[in-house]
Amino acid sequence: MKAMILCAGLGTRLRPFTERWPKPALPFLGQPLLRYHLSVLRSAGVTAVGINTHHLPEVMADTARAECARVGLPLHVVHEPVIQGTGGGIRGLRDFLSDGDFLVFNGDILFPVDLRPVVAAHRESGAAATMVLLPMPENETYASVDLDARGQVRRIAGLGPGGDGLTPWHFTGVHVMSPRVFDFMTPEGPEDINRDVYVRMMEAGLSVRGESVRAYWSDLGTPSRYLATVRDVLGGRVPLKGLGADSPFALAPRGAGYFWAHATAQVDGQVTGPAYFDARSFVSRDAQVGASVAVGAGVRVEAGVRLERTALLEGTELVPGESLVDVLAWGAHRVSAPF
Repeated sequence: MKAMILCAGLGTRLRPFTERWPKPALPFLGQPLLRYHLSVLRSAGVTAVGINTHHLPEVMADTARAECARVGLPLHVVHEPVIQGTGGGIRGLRDFLSDGDFLVFNGDILFPVDLRPVVAAHRESGAAATMVLLPMPENETYASVDLDARGQVRRIAGLGPGGDGLTPWHFTGVHVMSPRVFDFMTPEGPEDINRDVYVRMMEAGLSVRGESVRAYWSDLGTPSRYLATVRDVLGGRVPLKGLGADSPFALAPRGAGYFWAHATAQVDGQVTGPAYFDARSFVSRDAQVGASVAVGAGVRVEAGVRLERTALLEGTELVPGESLVDVLAWGAHRVSAPF
């Protein structure tokens, strides 16, 4: 089985960090976000991966090549000079994906889910596409996917045939598709897989199903959500056993306190935790590290620095005595992001 990871987005809500990394290449607890996606896909039986690139294409392609080589997955890369949207992005890999059912995975989420039952249910149903769904998160404004009693999608973001007695669900950004979806795509130009392609399919009478799962899900598309996800992982609210060697804790065992540190990290300061210290990071004896803190590769936390609910991406430059609370940082950039 093949899979596509959507990697072409601009990441505007995460600027200035996405001026350095496309979202799927963004460091998250010691490794690119893409590594988590590949782990989930490999566990689902995926044997080859394709990506689309647009924003910072060399960075994205180099990251994907390194991560796929690390686990022995063949990689197919298609560059989009003009961004094509989710539908157009998938269409760009038509030749790569058309030999059977395939998975599509959003590149900016953390979703350590077992997709094997979803793939099996999709194949048994004979549906043209299956959308992986969760209950609608509280206090969120995501557009809903509305299902009928048989689990058929009848409306997406208010678009589609509709019907009576529909229930709203949250779309995770993961699909299983058959090559029939390509018959409902326009020959060229940007389009959305959900609001354009799937609506055409439903109106033509094809089966688009919804399959609900129970799993942790987070969209890392804003600084606040990035920090909230760090908090959830370090606080033990994210089941990571299924990731095996791809877990962020595989190379960063728990230290004597409530923190995890890479073997090359030097942590001398006061750590309340939970906290994570990546490779070659340094924490001065006179620094204070509080709860939900992630210190990126090579970052030096010098004397007098105080950190609380903060993530320092690799390349962050701290000033001695600096105090950061609810901040996502890189270089000299500081983005306040209470969660």
